[in-house]
Amino acid sequence: MMTYRERMLATLAGRPTDCLPFVPRLDLWYKSNKYLGTLPAKYRNASLMNIVEDLDVGYHTVVPDYQTFDDPLDVVDRALGMWRVKHMPFRTALNGIQRNISYDGDFTTVEYLTPVGKIRTKMLYDESMRRAGITLSHVVEKALKSDEDYEALAYIYEHADPVPFYEGLAEFKEQIGERGLIGAIATMGASPMHEILHELMTYEEFVYAYYDNREELERLASRMSAYHDKAIEVATKSPADFIHVGTNYDLQITWPGFMAEHVAPHLAATAEEIHAAGKLLLTHTDGENSNLLPFFVAGHIDIADSVCPAPLTSLTLKQVRAAFSGSGITVWGGVASVAVLENSMTDREFDAYLDQLLLDIGDGDRLILSIADTAPPDMKFSRLERIAKLAKEFGPVRPRA
Repeated sequence: MMTYRERMLATLAGRPTDCLPFVPRLDLWYKSNKYLGTLPAKYRNASLMNIVEDLDVGYHTVVPDYQTFDDPLDVVDRALGMWRVKHMPFRTALNGIQRNISYDGDFTTVEYLTPVGKIRTKMLYDESMRRAGITLSHVVEKALKSDEDYEALAYIYEHADPVPFYEGLAEFKEQIGERGLIGAIATMGASPMHEILHELMTYEEFVYAYYDNREELERLASRMSAYHDKAIEVATKSPADFIHVGTNYDLQITWPGFMAEHVAPHLAATAEEIHAAGKLLLTHTDGENSNLLPFFVAGHIDIADSVCPAPLTSLTLKQVRAAFSGSGITVWGGVASVAVLENSMTDREFDAYLDQLLLDIGDGDRLILSIADTAPPDMKFSRLERIAKLAKEFGPVRPRA
């Protein structure tokens, strides 16, 4: 019998496996129910690894725990997309930049003082997030809000340095062992322009700037590129098996023209660098991907993570798999999170959903089954067990030549 690590590597290489790998993201479900004291009775004192081993599923490592820090200062630059948490491959140093940090209850406000201006951000991490198992704080005040902010932000990124930090990933890799593969997140954006959209501006303000102030946006993206490239370079040299570049795509937000100019070519260049180092490129495709799938193919990615099919989006898993056929892309996801919620599907509807899922899976090649984006806190646990059983009984998987 193959281990999960062997099974996932074989799937990614298009080789046969003994069964369909099921690697669900359970961290939010676990943290929420652990915090609330509502884990299933037999898991009341269990770790997440204990549960994963008892279910005999893979351990999901795509998204780090953003609350595993040594010092509160490690997460104050979150609004710039810069973190210093345990399972990330670098810790960004801000050289020669003064910060004024203030706390007001669950809010953290940071002012960055540069020779060319001041930037202000504000984050929220509150009780409702802890109860939901969320570790990613919410940015309530973005960094880029006016024309006066461009120069100061460019200065910050030009004085930011991703310093390698591999100890946490090495420890995590040893802890996970044969239960899965280890991922390292490099950048939230597939490109500097995508990073600006994802991290630094509200969507509405970005769209206005994209059409009214494009030259200024492009100048900022250009001056962010050295940091962006260094982050990917450092992540690629880490002990991780795959490198995570780019997060969240949606037809309404990252429209086809944007994908053609600011996503696909950058992913393709990144893929070349990552592949040369013997590693794999993952991008987090969570969102409405209608009309966007060809850009992931053009980006030469290896893993399309968090593929959210119908009824969450307009695309079925069968349609996504067909679009990726022959490209070498492995789908990681495929089970809509609403399927495991009793208030979204009755047991009879869930049975019918599983029947259709089996049809959509087809031969099962290039598929790491998971609940996309994540198993929700109020998941009906028996449905997770059903999916795990389905995956074990599916195999063996024999990809077509």
